[in-house]
Amino acid sequence: METKKNVKETKKESKEEKLEEVVAETIPEAEVKEEATKETETDFSEELEKANSALEEKENEVAELKDRMLRLQADTENYKKRLIRDKEDSIKFSNSALIKDLLGPLDDFKRAIEVSEKTKDYDAMHDGIRMIDDRLMSILKNNWGLEEVGEDGEDFDANFHEACMVAEDEKLDHEIVETVFQKGYKLHGRVLRAAKVKVLKPSN
Repeated sequence: METKKNVKETKKESKEEKLEEVVAETIPEAEVKEEATKETETDFSEELEKANSALEEKENEVAELKDRMLRLQADTENYKKRLIRDKEDSIKFSNSALIKDLLGPLDDFKRAIEVSEKTKDYDAMHDGIRMIDDRLMSILKNNWGLEEVGEDGEDFDANFHEACMVAEDEKLDHEIVETVFQKGYKLHGRVLRAAKVKVLKPSN
């Protein structure tokens, strides 16, 4: 009996020793895993901090670019408004030089009217108006390239004449202008207004 008891005790002690060995081996492994976990957490924290820092830097860059874009957009809008304003002013005052040239003849017309009203000399007024007309046409021709179109007896040209009346003449071999009802005008060679005329054409 004692021998069996001793054997049981020996086996029990052997199991306890093995359990202690297993526990002894397990504890260092657990400690290693815990340290590894701590290192992993530390690395993750560092990476997260770096990522947050990079994100903040990019957000600052985006904010700066957005501010620059808004400034550029505002400058562009102001430039467009300035161009529109300059264009409107250019159109509004584009004829100022022409108007300035016409002020002299306009003053002459007023003086001719005032003199004729005082003197009742309408022949003098007629001569004065003729002089003003000549001066006016000279200014418009020399300074602005304006030319009159339409003279009695010249050849008819549909590019420059508008036939308001037509008559036949057996003596003619081509169409001519018999009478000019309204003068036409060209500006630098381009027709502004065709002359209204009566045309004579050969009879068939």
